[in-house]
Amino acid sequence: MSNSLDSPPVSNRPEPDLRKRKMWRNLFLVNLVLSLLLVAIFWLPLKVSKLDSFLNSPSVNLPKTGEMEAVPEPVFENPVQVENMLDSRLGVVNASSDKDWAYLNFTEGKQVLVNDSKSLDWDLAFRRGKVISNGGASNPHGRAGLIDLGEVDFDSVTEAPRQGYIQDNSTRTEPENSVLLKWYKYNYLTHKLSAKKNVYALRTANNKYVKMQFLSFYCSNKEPGCVQLRYVYQGNGSTSFLKDKTTWVPPEPTQNPES
Repeated sequence: MSNSLDSPPVSNRPEPDLRKRKMWRNLFLVNLVLSLLLVAIFWLPLKVSKLDSFLNSPSVNLPKTGEMEAVPEPVFENPVQVENMLDSRLGVVNASSDKDWAYLNFTEGKQVLVNDSKSLDWDLAFRRGKVISNGGASNPHGRAGLIDLGEVDFDSVTEAPRQGYIQDNSTRTEPENSVLLKWYKYNYLTHKLSAKKNVYALRTANNKYVKMQFLSFYCSNKEPGCVQLRYVYQGNGSTSFLKDKTTWVPPEPTQNPES
């Protein structure tokens, strides 16, 4: 009699199948959480490491020290010229070396050899996917700096800002420009870079103005290291990229009240 009173009714006991189902569900959730943690701990750092290795890895047939390899440049159609706008140009920089910087001079409109990085003979320097400017920590004598204007239509930018340019800053390893750290998107599955559509305003080392946009990172033979960009250069000191507003009048000198 006591046994029948102490024991719960059979109908209130959980079914064996239901208990097994709950157990398997809990095990699945535990395994899912552990898998996500393992991915976060091991997979993401591995991909970031691969990105860094890719950016610092050499292309084929690297040049000797102090020389630039003649990699095949990609072929682009000439940009469509906009009425009343200064001409758009295409530029290609051979940044295939993982050791030597490749220098771009917007005044000359081409890649140049630079013996003294503290000179004003260059505006941007490239090494694989890394880009720095001739100003700030890279060269205190240079005036170069950049502003990220965002994903705007390239031809809609008719004037460069007068202020707000960011120059290179010092790090524990080498100078860098925060505006140029992520000019590309990186595909972790294909390990390929693609240029963002952002447009940048650039103040050159000698205080002229440029608007520019990166186009690609790859040469015509699919090798990485050919940085292509389009740009408009204003060489007379004006911030305007319009043809009818490029006459720059220097400010009048401040009058000395004692003279």
